[in-house]
Amino acid sequence: MKAFMDDDFLLSTEVSRQLYNRYARSAPIIDYHCHIDPREIWEDRRYPNIAQLWLGVGGSNFGDHYKWRLMRSFGVDESYITGTRPDEERFAKWAECLGRAVGNPLYHWSHLELKTYFGFSGILSGKNAAEVYALCSERLSAPDMSVRGIIRQSGVRLICTTDDPADTLEWHEKLAADRSFEVRVLPAFRPDRAKDIEKSDYLEYLKGLGGAADVEIDSFGALKTALSRRMDFFAARGCRESDHSLVYVPCVPASEAALEAIFSRRLRGEIPSGGELEKFHTAFMLYAGREYHRRGWVMQLHYGVKRNNNSLRFSELGPDTGYDCIGSHAPAACLADFLDALCRTDELPKTVIYSLDPADNAVIDSIIGCFQDSSAAGKLQHGSAWWFNDHLDGMTAHLRSLAALGSLAGFIGMLTDSRSFLSYTRHDYFRRILCRVLGEWVEEGMYPNDLEALGGIVRGICFGNARDYFGFNI
Repeated sequence: MKAFMDDDFLLSTEVSRQLYNRYARSAPIIDYHCHIDPREIWEDRRYPNIAQLWLGVGGSNFGDHYKWRLMRSFGVDESYITGTRPDEERFAKWAECLGRAVGNPLYHWSHLELKTYFGFSGILSGKNAAEVYALCSERLSAPDMSVRGIIRQSGVRLICTTDDPADTLEWHEKLAADRSFEVRVLPAFRPDRAKDIEKSDYLEYLKGLGGAADVEIDSFGALKTALSRRMDFFAARGCRESDHSLVYVPCVPASEAALEAIFSRRLRGEIPSGGELEKFHTAFMLYAGREYHRRGWVMQLHYGVKRNNNSLRFSELGPDTGYDCIGSHAPAACLADFLDALCRTDELPKTVIYSLDPADNAVIDSIIGCFQDSSAAGKLQHGSAWWFNDHLDGMTAHLRSLAALGSLAGFIGMLTDSRSFLSYTRHDYFRRILCRVLGEWVEEGMYPNDLEALGGIVRGICFGNARDYFGFNI
């Protein structure tokens, strides 16, 4: 029987252990997609205790919705989750839940974080919650446990945050000018609010976007002008990528006249119909893709999610609080047609595609193979196993599918997609799984025991491929 989370955690063969220890363990981290707040990095925030770092500040909806969902599944009262119960009590409730979370990746993630950052190699449960809470609180007072300290000791070289087009990027500018912090923090362009014409606050949002771009947005053409100006603003501050959240990737072309009519009616307060939304979203995404191609940016597409399913809790807590699920109605034909619409005019940018539905693995891997070319290695990427899939089974399935139908060696690797500064251990989790998969193929005689070749592949996936793909100068 193996010990829990020893040095060989998840490494099932001798080859996997050698690959991990020689090539993966020490590779730097490029976190090219996350949701952390650059202001907290600039201010070098300190968290007073592990409850606030793990569960967020009581009474707010800024915390780890993975943990919140699990606590609700165990019947924990909301006052301990997003409410204002004392932090030590909230942590104790989480520890009780974690002690019973057999098979859940949170069990692994939480213990990896405790071991890596707090030097705790035991097993957290309700029995020792107070002891671990005190140990972690004391450790958080150490000089290297500020936000910047955590980033440094994690081996991070570069971080890309997720930023609205109207953002001033003031914290990015301050960080870029701060020579005392060697980790690069770059913005990423996330124009969802400009795309989502159906949202109730859309017209109010346009005022802010227009002000930031110095454009009166009174037409779809003016909206595109405003976005182009903001892309230029982001590019001047180091932006190399965009990100989009979609229910699915649409492809319903429409004339400029039809699109201007849809936009004009929205400016008068009318909400577009379903068919009109598809046309507008298609036009918006095609415009964005062409602009990204012109600038040499990477386009990231996240889809396959159904959000805010619990309307009662949404009205109380707002979005991103643990009430989203996998959506299973993303049409493969639309994705292929969308990519082709950009490709036929040679305006398809480097593109990373993520679906929350694991059933889409083979679909994505077969589609991206249709659009690869000599302009970039792995120009079309199947993004890392995302959200409900970033666990042992989900990551393994993703890696196996990409290897079988595409080029695993060209994969750009893991990201955190997280609001937590401790989640860099997910890179270690991923790296162990990657080495496990490769080691098992060698063990089964499916690939030669060539450590030099495999080691180069591992180093590329862990760091080098992302650096080259995004064009990061690090």
